[in-house]
Amino acid sequence: MDIVLYTRRGCHLCEAVEDILPHHAPQARIVEVGGDRDLEREYGLRVPVLVVDARPIAEGRIDEATLIVALAAALTARG
Repeated sequence: MDIVLYTRRGCHLCEAVEDILPHHAPQARIVEVGGDRDLEREYGLRVPVLVVDARPIAEGRIDEATLIVALAAALTARG
């Protein structure tokens, strides 16, 4: 499962997810959108955006419960 968290430096919502993500998805990559025109166009002010296998599964306020449910749903959808 390819898990990516798109974030922006200075985003308090992003920082909160970055702190809990390693506990639930240690293989996840964290990608800063700032400075990348394509990523800024795609994700802009929507960050944080959690993407699993190229599909956004959560964005904005992502607390631990939301993260767990979103990852479980993504895993179940994979089959």
